[in-house]
Amino acid sequence: MTIQTADHAFWVHARGLVARRYADRGYLCKDLSTAPDGAEIICSAFSGATTVGTIAVRFDTEHGLRAEDLFGAELQALRAQGLRLCEFGRLALDQDVAESKELLAHLFHLAFMHAYRLAACNTLVIEVNPRHVPFYRRMLGFKVQGEARHNTRVNAPAVLMVLDLVWAGEQVSSFGGRPASASVTRTLYPFFYGVEEESAILAKLRQ
Repeated sequence: MTIQTADHAFWVHARGLVARRYADRGYLCKDLSTAPDGAEIICSAFSGATTVGTIAVRFDTEHGLRAEDLFGAELQALRAQGLRLCEFGRLALDQDVAESKELLAHLFHLAFMHAYRLAACNTLVIEVNPRHVPFYRRMLGFKVQGEARHNTRVNAPAVLMVLDLVWAGEQVSSFGGRPASASVTRTLYPFFYGVEEESAILAKLRQ
């Protein structure tokens, strides 16, 4: 299994995985364009040549964030505080690996490196189904920022959640690469890469 930033040629595979997994959950699959606009990076997991996991990192450029449609006022309030925003979305894992905490953690960690280590964003926003709120709060430290509203892109309710990436970076440094500590912290951070692995990946990303 390899985790890497996907070339544009593989974006269509990431889109296909998202569309398939969304359909499995009864979600619509509108607005899943993979056309590069300079504001988005796709991180994917591969088993051989097959895309088995994906997550999108979107930066707060003139193109805007996808959460703008439902939570524009909340995002503007965060910007008014001087926060540098980014957005994770289109998370999907193939059914065969859907229960892998390590794979999920590694995808999030690569996305985190792009957002925090490389782009210096300090605040992450996501839109999640209300039933997933406890997982993101408990396992990654997200906080609810906006109440549930109907997301027409997937025809399902969505809640805005926010993560302090500075705090998340501290968790990565403290627990990353130490899966045995998961029983103590009860978060996903012990399944993130360790310090040396992160440094090696960052060196490749900066080339």
